[in-house]
Amino acid sequence: MTEIRYSGDELWNRIERAVEKVKDRLRRVVQALEGANVPYAIVGGNAVQLWVAQVDEAAVRNTKDVDIVLRRTDWEAAKTALEAAGFVYRHTAKIDRFLDGPDAGTRDAVRVIFAGEKALSEYQEPVPEIDQTLVFRGVRTLPLEGLATTALSSYSLNDRVDLRDLMNAGLVDATWLDRVPPTLRDRLQALLDDPDG
Repeated sequence: MTEIRYSGDELWNRIERAVEKVKDRLRRVVQALEGANVPYAIVGGNAVQLWVAQVDEAAVRNTKDVDIVLRRTDWEAAKTALEAAGFVYRHTAKIDRFLDGPDAGTRDAVRVIFAGEKALSEYQEPVPEIDQTLVFRGVRTLPLEGLATTALSSYSLNDRVDLRDLMNAGLVDATWLDRVPPTLRDRLQALLDDPDG
């Protein structure tokens, strides 16, 4: 039998702190990049939250990840701004990350992907450019088409969950088969055919 280490108020406090740490990390990233005038876009679970919350607040899912898109040409300025805000740069497992302090692990990090490039070689499509972003409560993200394309291209478990959240909120549906690149249509069709996974 598994030992219960925390219970009652302390357990709820730990859960609340975990959620708040991610939100705080997101706020500090946004403040650092905005303050340095570095273009960026939030993607992944935090961006999906911004879209879903507009339709159905009860459908918003928490995430542990902070993912950002940067231009390669802005890399040095972004790195300087994020390091000045207390983040520590690490390149691990083919991914550029900023750890949330010198003692943080990869779970407490900001993942960077570059606009116009494939985030990993196995991605189907490059990450969309960030020439056009939308701002929700001071946070920049991709238009919905770019966000969906990024998630479909990666198609990780987290991305499939994000796509299902967008589908459940009525933001992505069968009409999107003509809105995504042809290389990603089979993936979207598979999600539409089996939305519960």
